[in-house]
Amino acid sequence: MSGPKTLIVIRHAKSSWKHSELEDIERPLNKRGARDAPVMGQRLLARSLIPDLIISSPAVRALTTAQVIADEVGFSMQKLVVDDELYACTFQCVLQVVADINDSVHRAIVVVHNPAITDLANCVSSMTIENVPTCGILTIEASAWDRMEDGTLVNFDYPRKV
Repeated sequence: MSGPKTLIVIRHAKSSWKHSELEDIERPLNKRGARDAPVMGQRLLARSLIPDLIISSPAVRALTTAQVIADEVGFSMQKLVVDDELYACTFQCVLQVVADINDSVHRAIVVVHNPAITDLANCVSSMTIENVPTCGILTIEASAWDRMEDGTLVNFDYPRKV
């Protein structure tokens, strides 16, 4: 084992319902989402939470959020990983994707959807979180990637938190 692991789980930024002809996976960010994602990336940067790895759901709204966050924290877009398993999955599925992260990675960002992120928050938190809002960020620490379910929620941030 090579030290503690920090998992940063982000719910995609607010998406648009404007184009009803689009499939769910194709929905883009709306104006608020496009505004919130860079702000949340800047908050991660201010806390020196620079990832070694970013994994995103393939949904346009999640991938766009991941790309904006990556840009804000100075993460190379070429290293961004898209994992189809993260679209419409449960929190257990998120934990399985995370468990497969290489041990050489110390800090990873995973961009996912609700309800998986809220369920994950409640799995690792002693408090009840009713809903992780769009572009909400959970920071979880654990001894290993395959031990995140036993990890500790060390920070919960979201755009309207002041």
